[in-house]
Amino acid sequence: MRIFIAADHAGFALKEALKPFLTGLGHEVKDCGADTLVEGDDYPDIVTPCARKVAEEKGGIGVVIGASGQGEAMAVNRIPGIRAAVYYGEAAHAQQDAGGQTLGLLASARMHNDANILSLGARFLSEEEAKEAVRTFLETPFSGEERHVRRIEKLG
Repeated sequence: MRIFIAADHAGFALKEALKPFLTGLGHEVKDCGADTLVEGDDYPDIVTPCARKVAEEKGGIGVVIGASGQGEAMAVNRIPGIRAAVYYGEAAHAQQDAGGQTLGLLASARMHNDANILSLGARFLSEEEAKEAVRTFLETPFSGEERHVRRIEKLG
């Protein structure tokens, strides 16, 4: 799988740690920037081109990283076809879906919403937590259930 990845200054170190982890899992990694650590850079300038690449590629998947992941998700969700989920740690609760399956935040975002970008909060996650989150995100498929397809189509 080809994974597009991008981070601002707050997520730069985590991005650099995730790249070899992803290649070690057998994925092709396309680094969309930042190429160097530049304190005070602006996340929209870095994550938006990454999101465009994800949107252009059928089945594209991306990871964007910032301090909280919130601004990054807001920026990339403006790109048509992008459905970013924010993650900055395991939620205290899980949801039970209509089929009775218990799902955590990441599994729910992938299975029900076909999220195609994972937005990580680098200041809330350890490197190991981020690696596990990325692994879960990538290994969880979209369910393809009609009700979820219908809802995603309404997003435009």
